[in-house]
Amino acid sequence: MTLSLPALLESFITATSPADRDAHATSLVTGIREAIKKEDWRAATETLRKAADPRLDFTTAQALARLLKRLTLAGHAGAAPKRVAVLSSFTVDQLVPMIELFGFAAGVPFRIHQVPYGTFRQEILDPGSELSEFAPQFVFLATNSRDLMHVPTLHSDRDAVEQAVEREYAEWDALWSVAHQRWACQVIQNNFELPPVRALDNHEIRHPASFAGFVTRVNLALADRAPSFVTIHDVDHLASRFGRLHWADPRHYQVAKFPCAPEAQVDYAHSVASLVVSSAGLAKKCLVLDLDNTLWGGVIGDDGLGGIQLGQGNPEGEAFSSFQQYALSLRQRGVILAVCSKNDEHNAKEPFERHSEMVLGLEDISCFVANWNDKASNLRVIAQRLNIGLDSLVFVDDNPAERAIVRQLVPEVSVPEMPVDPAGYVYALEGHRYFQTLFLEAEDFKRTDFYRANAEREMLLQATPGDIGGYLASLRMTSRLASIDEHTVDRCTQLINKSNQFNLTTRRYSVAEVLARSGDPEWVTVSATLADRFGDNGLISVAMARAETDALRIDTWLMSCRVLKRGVERQMLNHLAEQARQRGLRRLEGEYIPSAKNSMVARHYEELGFRPNGNSAEGSTLWELELSAWQPLTTHIEVLRDE
Repeated sequence: MTLSLPALLESFITATSPADRDAHATSLVTGIREAIKKEDWRAATETLRKAADPRLDFTTAQALARLLKRLTLAGHAGAAPKRVAVLSSFTVDQLVPMIELFGFAAGVPFRIHQVPYGTFRQEILDPGSELSEFAPQFVFLATNSRDLMHVPTLHSDRDAVEQAVEREYAEWDALWSVAHQRWACQVIQNNFELPPVRALDNHEIRHPASFAGFVTRVNLALADRAPSFVTIHDVDHLASRFGRLHWADPRHYQVAKFPCAPEAQVDYAHSVASLVVSSAGLAKKCLVLDLDNTLWGGVIGDDGLGGIQLGQGNPEGEAFSSFQQYALSLRQRGVILAVCSKNDEHNAKEPFERHSEMVLGLEDISCFVANWNDKASNLRVIAQRLNIGLDSLVFVDDNPAERAIVRQLVPEVSVPEMPVDPAGYVYALEGHRYFQTLFLEAEDFKRTDFYRANAEREMLLQATPGDIGGYLASLRMTSRLASIDEHTVDRCTQLINKSNQFNLTTRRYSVAEVLARSGDPEWVTVSATLADRFGDNGLISVAMARAETDALRIDTWLMSCRVLKRGVERQMLNHLAEQARQRGLRRLEGEYIPSAKNSMVARHYEELGFRPNGNSAEGSTLWELELSAWQPLTTHIEVLRDE
């Protein structure tokens, strides 16, 4: 009996032993190939996306990459790909297809331009190279420790080593600057892996001129000093996690000029792809947790508070505590935590409130849903309450049946396979890089507080029905408007790439591209913060507009959904109009490009007084606002302007 593609996929995902996984991989690849032959593009595309994850072995990953190539040639691999130039000092013929595969799996198709390995410096420095025609949005400098040019000799003193580090950093910084100036691109730069062998044995780490010591100092310089338009890719971490001896087996480089062992290239490619995916705003936002046998061992409703396994004293309890600690660290860096459990709510909350070994508290959970409804329905409730998309959720459950049901009923939600042993939970989740981030801002550390304060605002709104003006005035809101600069560019780029609902065009830009606009006199850039008596929401809105003839044309306008209907959009319009008038421009022009998630702003320009100005070829609507008789709109926000 021939299994359907969904059944083949589920069998492959849930296979545990290497032999079973290999057999199911063969069947799955055959099934996708048959779907392509039958031109069942939707089934082939959806199955291929779900099949590609970092647990793939090298052979299966290459087979799936070849299937993606067939979809690409048939025009079914997605539109508007990110242009990525791969400049390497080693062979990337196997690595590049897997980078494309993992980007495709995350919903970000790549168009990759390769150059001959070993020519990356020439390609960047030569103004006539093919890169200028390609106009990359990302330049990936795929280098390794063989590319270090200023390695000190062992008899060098500490000052000489520091000078060598400075020269090394300056070499890479110069390449980044040229690439950024020519193409306004984001640069992804590998750091350098520590060697598995040490000429000085145990003294290697203490001697300042040892190779390991020099590599460590260079890596720290890259991490500490690289500009915002450079993302440092931590290859040294990949090597250590895989195992340095196997990663750096010299046969792979000497025979084929591979950067590392073939099996390590799968994780390598996934790591690179995750950085571009994160820059496109498609990193996940919320970790949804089951409770029984996921956060603690046992069933709280049956075993009671004293019967569950949690904390010090036994291996299983310590494993659950470690997983909770990892979840807490994600919450502290800005990932939203939610609970989705089939349970009586009182029983479900009891460990959070009364168990002395609980690492997570109720204050760490932004949305707590415990009832006897099916989990697929409850995940929809969680997404609605948090005002985020289902595709922003990652659901962790120890029960394979529950995982399979959620994958089937809400395929937008990411559901990683979890091992039977809770000691493996952290590694199983972390390996997917669902929450990849390029930078951390102050707002990230406060995100749980933002959602909790929003709940308090909702309670106040319900207490003042029908009096929206009185409600807004009672919030005592203040906002600061400022041009985007080097201090705010990371957070602004993060918002540009993560905001989906209140986003007029959903255009995505890298830090490098935002910096280029902020420094261009033809562009107006603005960011807005918002605070009120319940707390500081941080930087919550961004707009970028360009002066064209007699109009200021709005290219990007977005806002965090946490602050909807509080007047920020009116405040931003007032600022843009003022900027246009100061430049002697007569009109504001806006554009609304429909997407799957931004229907809430379909009438945004109309509600602010703009009039229709036709449609574009891409199906967007155009709007304009004459400024000759226009008056600023009133708000309940006190605007604090930078001097």
